Amino acid sequence: MIICKTPLRISFFGGGTDLPEFFMKNGGAVLGTAIDKHIYHFVSRFPSELFDYSIRLAYRKTECVRALDEIEHAPFRETLRHFGIERDVEIALAADLPSFSGLGSSSSFTVGLVNALSAFSGKFVPKDVLARKAIRIERDILHESVGWQDQIFAAYGGLNLIEFEKGGGFNVHRVVLPQERLRELERSIMLFFTGITRRAVEVEKNKINNIARIEDNLRRMLRLVDRAHGILTGNGPLAAFGELLHQTWLEKRQLDPAVSNPQIDDMYRRGMEAGALGGKLLGAGGGGFLAFFVPPERQEHVRAALAGHYEISFSINAAGSSIIHS
Repeated sequence: MIICKTPLRISFFGGGTDLPEFFMKNGGAVLGTAIDKHIYHFVSRFPSELFDYSIRLAYRKTECVRALDEIEHAPFRETLRHFGIERDVEIALAADLPSFSGLGSSSSFTVGLVNALSAFSGKFVPKDVLARKAIRIERDILHESVGWQDQIFAAYGGLNLIEFEKGGGFNVHRVVLPQERLRELERSIMLFFTGITRRAVEVEKNKINNIARIEDNLRRMLRLVDRAHGILTGNGPLAAFGELLHQTWLEKRQLDPAVSNPQIDDMYRRGMEAGALGGKLLGAGGGGFLAFFVPPERQEHVRAALAGHYEISFSINAAGSSIIHS
């Protein structure tokens, strides 16, 4: 039995500049963190000669199939094909939070599955190779319209500034903060579920198709990454970090009409009026989790204003995908 644990993530600044359609020309950067909410893969071998199926998958539904091509779940099917595993395997999936909620769960799924199947095949995969394998499967095999940040956060973990090079390379820079400042940042972020789940790839596809129109917005969002990093690593008040989140949200809303909607706008307005300094919708847009930067003394007011919307507690700077049982 192989058990793999892979984190979800919060992206603070630079989302959208991790699309290769943008960064291959302009460069890109993202500032964000892995969090202690995870996806778990359980992989075990079984003798299919004793059963009436050769592959069993358990997620929101259960698939018991005789051949690889019979698998309905495309990421499962194509990742198994990538590893040349066609029989005698059982995989189960568990998650701390729902899919399609803006926390990078689709890419965490792929990274975790690649890591688990590598271990199942008796191989260790370095973090950079793990991220690139997941990117290749999502972009080149599944033809998903996704950026690169989610796979990297899932593989590396941590609080990071990720730089994307015009040539297609990337560099992961750990953001090292004093423990007290790290905890202050963690205590100041509140996450509320909008109640809406959506497939990020549809929103991202629209952005890619209109990349020329939104390039100026993405360049401005890219410049905010350096400013936010300077605030985090400096000695000034972290309140400026929250105020900068509001600026990046205003830019993000202009990327595509599907990024926000009246329900999300109303939630954001209520959070800001109740005392948040800034915030943004996580992920591509259209639903999922709203993140707010709120000084601790104002948080009860924000909770009251958003009563009825589920809040999750979490820790930042979580470890990357790891095999926790073999």
